[in-house]
Amino acid sequence: MLDTQPHLQACDDFYEALIAGHNGLTPPESHAMNARLILLLANHIGDQATLLHALKLARGSTAPTSAADMVAVTPIAPVHAAN
Repeated sequence: MLDTQPHLQACDDFYEALIAGHNGLTPPESHAMNARLILLLANHIGDQATLLHALKLARGSTAPTSAADMVAVTPIAPVHAAN
């Protein structure tokens, strides 16, 4: 099960680093960076049920309960990634 209790140390510093990581990137490059980061962290977590729970919470509504239920979508560039 996904642990949603705060554990992130220096969260403001991490957020700054995340935003800085997008500086100078085009929207497609920013999307690719986000995708790589998500996949790296998903690999670290590893548990399918936890990852699907995270997808549901991140979406804020009903989300797929299995990978087979997912439909491809085009992500929207984060506002901070704009040049």
